[in-house]
Amino acid sequence: MSETLLEVKGLKKYYPIRKGFFNKAQGFVKAVDDISFSVRKGETFGLVGESGCGKSTTGRSLLRLIEPTAGEISFEGQDITKLSMEEMRRRRRDMQFVFQDPFSSLDPRHTVQRILEEPLIVHGAGNSMQRKAAVERLADVVGLAKAHLQRYPHQFSGGQRQRIGIARALALQPKLIIADEPVSALDVSIQSQVINLMQDLQREFGLTYIFIAHDLSVVKHICDRVAVMYLGRIVEVSGKHRLYDEPQHPYTQALLSAVPEPDPDFRKERIILQGEVPSPANAPAGCAFNTRCPRVMDVCRNVRPPLLESGAGHLTACHLYDREAGIRFA
Repeated sequence: MSETLLEVKGLKKYYPIRKGFFNKAQGFVKAVDDISFSVRKGETFGLVGESGCGKSTTGRSLLRLIEPTAGEISFEGQDITKLSMEEMRRRRRDMQFVFQDPFSSLDPRHTVQRILEEPLIVHGAGNSMQRKAAVERLADVVGLAKAHLQRYPHQFSGGQRQRIGIARALALQPKLIIADEPVSALDVSIQSQVINLMQDLQREFGLTYIFIAHDLSVVKHICDRVAVMYLGRIVEVSGKHRLYDEPQHPYTQALLSAVPEPDPDFRKERIILQGEVPSPANAPAGCAFNTRCPRVMDVCRNVRPPLLESGAGHLTACHLYDREAGIRFA
């Protein structure tokens, strides 16, 4: 069993809803609502769910790109929520982010040379000659030619821009990379190239990934374990094979039923969810999924289900698997 690199306990991110002349908070948008999980060294941990479920907010909160409302984020045994901004800036050498849109995350005024060199300058790594050599190595690692270093972001394709973003994240030799939908804006053929590149880099540098996505087929290919989010909460966590073969939470079952099958002769039962996703500003009492769940019970409408072990290494937040509720396993 690999040791834990990152442990998250009770993470919350609430945005106040302000109204009136005095701009008082009248309520909160609960973008991330009390979630806990851990990530082991060297693994790829997936965060999946519908748009608006809070997965990107979770990723940004882990690096304190946005400040969490509450909770503990322990990286290598150190609670980074208690660090000052200067201490956190230094800690980010080990924790980097790859953004969803490679074009908007790259400064259009700077060459690739400058973009890749900037993290080294900010953290005072080496002199100008050492930094230049490091940038050339980075470009080579992600499959860019030396001639590309003097070009600007608008001169590259989407896949090449994402390679630049990955190279920038690697510049400081981090231990953890959080990739927020890194291939969702790319063509399918380019997606596979970027994913294969990330896997090659993981093996070469011993990286740990948190991979945020909504494409379940991509997640199945790259991730070791997967956490499913719904309305700011984690509803299921498991190894990818067990999750895809034996999904337990009704929401996970519905998500997986919508994944297209490459075999045209294979037929599977599609689970069509009724109703709309509730607003995170007015989440239902009890289980957040109770308004759309085809197997809803009375207890679901009043009691929030805890995330409990429902199998070997399989966690589910559902009263169907809650021993304390006196309900037999389904």
